Amino acid sequence: MKKFMQLFAVAALISTTANAGWFGDDDKGADVTKDNTVYTLKLAETWPSNFPIFGDATKNFAKLANDMSGGRLVIKVDSKNKHKSALGIFDFVKSGQYDLGHSASYYWKGKDINTLFFTSMPFGMTTSEQHSWFEYGGGQELMDKVYSKHGMKSIIGGSTGNQMGGWFQKEINTVNDLQGLKMRIPGFAGEIMAEVGAKPTNIPAGELYTALDRGTIDALEWVGPSLDLRMGFHKVAPYYYTGWHEPSTELQFLINLEKYNSLPADLRSILITAMKLSAYEMYVQSEHESAKNWASMKKDFPNIKVKTFPKPVFDALRSANDKLLKELAAKNPLSKEIIESQANYLAKSRAWTAISDQSYLNSQSK
Repeated sequence: MKKFMQLFAVAALISTTANAGWFGDDDKGADVTKDNTVYTLKLAETWPSNFPIFGDATKNFAKLANDMSGGRLVIKVDSKNKHKSALGIFDFVKSGQYDLGHSASYYWKGKDINTLFFTSMPFGMTTSEQHSWFEYGGGQELMDKVYSKHGMKSIIGGSTGNQMGGWFQKEINTVNDLQGLKMRIPGFAGEIMAEVGAKPTNIPAGELYTALDRGTIDALEWVGPSLDLRMGFHKVAPYYYTGWHEPSTELQFLINLEKYNSLPADLRSILITAMKLSAYEMYVQSEHESAKNWASMKKDFPNIKVKTFPKPVFDALRSANDKLLKELAAKNPLSKEIIESQANYLAKSRAWTAISDQSYLNSQSK
């Protein structure tokens, strides 16, 4: 895989000047005469030091950028342990304190409501559908429109794929069981849970187990088997629910636009290429680890009770989702544009997903 990634990176780099538009920038036809200056960029990530998968993505990115640039592009990564603000990445990059960031777009909904659409939306697109939307359905252009107002550019940063619905200390049988439930759940899904009576909150990764163990929260969603088992959530919350809220959780690389525009054109293209390649690597790593840990979970932790919300609960969540989307669209023209773009692309791509992947999987069920 590593050799393939490096070869693909070289091929992508060679084609950059002929097809710069693929990267979502405006470097087509730009002068790519390179100098020998070494450019050092600082990146702040939301994750703790050596955090698996998510942290691997930033390490892979830094190595790719350095290798592809012949050492002219050096990325220094600071984890949460150093900068001390897991959810401060937006402000770090916007202010120029850091040149780059790695986090998740929906964390910034309090700063700009339109940032929440670019991670994953409840009942929305799968990873392949969402990646197609970003690259060919106008998603990157809409993301540029949102982030350019803040002096930043956002690029896909790695998908976890479909996430599990979370760990619960009690079984959810009816919508009434969600009333007053204190749950760590970010993004638009948190708004939906509040609409049906729960009390959503957002807590950084390093504090999740303690919050659940001490009763600060009653439930949480994190990722899935790829990361959840090593966090130990199953020790304090035995009910593990299947997903609905994040069918394609895409992390992000943030770039300070002033810094980005100050780089030579070839390094700008290398930067974006390295981000997209490390994002792909993170997705396949997530899929591998989830499959491996799912098998381990069923064997080593048979007391974990895997559940799916009953249909009336799903119906209530979907109804709340539709209501809140309609309200958002009515309040904000750019929200309306993004919501309509995602809905239209989902309708088109899901018809193909249903006749291709879904039909195949249904034919294989025993």
